[in-house]
Amino acid sequence: MTQRLANMDWMLKDLAAGVPQTRHVVLLSADGLRMAQYGADTDVADRLAAACAGLQSLATAVASELPHSEGQMRMVVIEMDRGFFYLMAAGAGAYLAVLADEGVDAGLMGQRMRDLVLRIGEHLSSPPRHEDGASQ
Repeated sequence: MTQRLANMDWMLKDLAAGVPQTRHVVLLSADGLRMAQYGADTDVADRLAAACAGLQSLATAVASELPHSEGQMRMVVIEMDRGFFYLMAAGAGAYLAVLADEGVDAGLMGQRMRDLVLRIGEHLSSPPRHEDGASQ
């Protein structure tokens, strides 16, 4: 993990602390790799990040079916038994994912996620991967 991503833990913690009932916050790349996390152990964060890659791909495919749409996924919210899952685009090739208990304030969560993405958007971007495995 790069130094710039290691320094993002406090920002993810700030999101979780600002919205009661938040369980896990994960920053991930578009290809489903965990870049930063708060509230989840590494295995849970990795599983959430991997699942998000498929979900963001599905959401982008659905978005492309809207007339006059650029096919960009901005946010997905899934209501589940006992909780909510949020996935938000967070810069070029990066996404912010949150898992929260059922008592979470959905409006507050969306607002705080948008605020975080706007505040640190350029730091959340994941540089494109190249065939040799190096980033530029």
